[in-house]
Amino acid sequence: MTTVVPTSEEDPILSVVRFTAEMSWAEAGPEVAEPQVASLCLEAQDCMIAGRWFDLASLMLTSADLVFPKASDKDLECIFTIICNLVIKPESLDEMLEMAKLLSTKVAQQPNDKPALRLKILFNLYNLLENPYSRFYVYMNALKLAMNGKVIEHIIPSFKKIDSFLKEWNLGVHDQRELFLTISNILKEHKSSPKETFKFLTKYLATFSDEDAHTMEEAKEEAAYTIIEFVKSPDMFQHDLLDMPAVAQLEKDTKYALIYQLLNIFLTQRLDAYMDFHTANSALLNSHGIVHEDCIAKMRLMSIVDLASKESGQIPYHMIKDTLQIEDDEVEPWVVKAITAKLIDCKIDQMNEVIRVTRYTERVFGQQQWLSLREKLATWRGNISNVITTIQANKVTEDATQAIQGFKNKGAHTHKKLVFLFLLLSIHILKFFVSSS
Repeated sequence: MTTVVPTSEEDPILSVVRFTAEMSWAEAGPEVAEPQVASLCLEAQDCMIAGRWFDLASLMLTSADLVFPKASDKDLECIFTIICNLVIKPESLDEMLEMAKLLSTKVAQQPNDKPALRLKILFNLYNLLENPYSRFYVYMNALKLAMNGKVIEHIIPSFKKIDSFLKEWNLGVHDQRELFLTISNILKEHKSSPKETFKFLTKYLATFSDEDAHTMEEAKEEAAYTIIEFVKSPDMFQHDLLDMPAVAQLEKDTKYALIYQLLNIFLTQRLDAYMDFHTANSALLNSHGIVHEDCIAKMRLMSIVDLASKESGQIPYHMIKDTLQIEDDEVEPWVVKAITAKLIDCKIDQMNEVIRVTRYTERVFGQQQWLSLREKLATWRGNISNVITTIQANKVTEDATQAIQGFKNKGAHTHKKLVFLFLLLSIHILKFFVSSS
């Protein structure tokens, strides 16, 4: 947060009003400029006395906007530091929000004029605000400024903190939707990591539910783009896209039905289904920049996963060969590729020509997978309960044995004491008889 340090007797606010007014009216000559400067300073003073902070901010922004192309970056940063500090003056959070909207909108209005400086001003404003929604509004204007002003590289590092921002801002669904879509568009423009773009696109698509049928139409293009990115990615093998209503709507869409069919093949079917699809729709795939050879490689790996999920953990070499449409000597290398991609864990039995799968990655994780997981957890819980019961029963038996052994040990000790007492008594009796005689 920027700290304002007064360097003269005049109030910093009035100093800024005077400085920007003089610069704005400089070309008009002293006779015209002096009355205008005096009038603006007087109006600013009236706003300060009456506590009309929104009006004061609006007045100062008008002059500051006029001098933006003329003043140095250092002067502009000082000017806007004073103006932005006005947001902490009102007692009403609603008024603070309105001022934040006014300031951030005005700063972001000319994105091609010193965009990096404007972005810095917006971040300074963001740090002054306490109201979470005001911060969100300023951040959205910063995103738009960064994109329109071609200074995307300055805003991208903040995307790593989006999860913590969301907790702080506590946004509704529509605001989340706008945020995720804006970020994904910025990442597309910047040609950033496809995985990062994909992550925010799926977050955007996840904001739509079956209840949003009237608004889901707007998500069709992004849903189709997300599918294409998933298909193209060489290291994404699992996703729940099929369960998203925004994606499911494409199944019966005349424009995007084939794209949805392609996604269904990649998430639920094997290589042969893809090969048939390619034969019938090669032009469609080429139009989206999808490389056929890359798809074959990806589908072979996903077909191995599908075999692992359906063959009770043991897959013969010949089945892998037929499913992946490869030669005998290629079976083991493809299995190794699947292991390297962390899609399966298995042991290769070369003698019997089978692989024994101990773990595989689900290609989709929908309702059926949740039910399966629930059953496995219930079984695991039952097994743990049985182990605990057995341990407790063994402990009771052990305690009883120790008690009996302790009793025996105690009895033996008592017997020894009685023998010792009997001997002692016998000695005393002998002494008595000896003394008597």
